[in-house]
Amino acid sequence: MRLVVDANIFVAELIRQRGRALISRSNLELFVAEAAWDEAQHELRKRIQAMVDRGKFGFETGEILLETAFTLAEAKARLIPEEIYAPWQDQALLRIPRDPDDWPTVALALAIDAAIWTSDFLGCGIATWTTETLLLMNRAQD
Repeated sequence: MRLVVDANIFVAELIRQRGRALISRSNLELFVAEAAWDEAQHELRKRIQAMVDRGKFGFETGEILLETAFTLAEAKARLIPEEIYAPWQDQALLRIPRDPDDWPTVALALAIDAAIWTSDFLGCGIATWTTETLLLMNRAQD
């Protein structure tokens, strides 16, 4: 199964044990736009540090989680450079007028071949990662 992942969803799933298990599935082809990956790296560090600061776990555990998340992300997600999806920027912006910052994710979905996907990104008509999407697709394939 092919999915395009947005930064916020990717970070949330990389932090959760269940999310890392879903990302690790061998039947998943995960794509991330260069701009979304830049945001995800920043947010991943920030969120894990916030968890350490709140005392959810210690510094060493936070470092292990950060390393585990980055290792998994780099192993499973195909980072797609902006020049691949940039030609779809205008089309993507038309589909998501309420959140123009998400255009790279939508443009990437447009660039890849959205015809084979069945779920959609924020109502724009393009399939992307959500936990619900992945769980439903995995149930259908199990």
